[in-house]
Amino acid sequence: MLITGACKAQGMLQDYAADKVIAKFQAASCEQLKAQKLQPPSEKEKAAIAFLKSDDQARKLFIDKIAAPVLNKMFECGMIP
Repeated sequence: MLITGACKAQGMLQDYAADKVIAKFQAASCEQLKAQKLQPPSEKEKAAIAFLKSDDQARKLFIDKIAAPVLNKMFECGMIP
């Protein structure tokens, strides 16, 4: 039971993080996104990236959730072809 609860909590944290990323992209202007891309990642972002690099399943779930809204915004802003 403890493992199931930990997995559920981890999933909730992933959902929260994904929702924050999606909201950041949806609220930002194209100019803001381009400026943010040039800034180095924060310590919190570095930790999240390290976690996603170390956990294939978590990375897949995170990317599956953010891919469409983030890539659509990047396309609209001319950040991807």
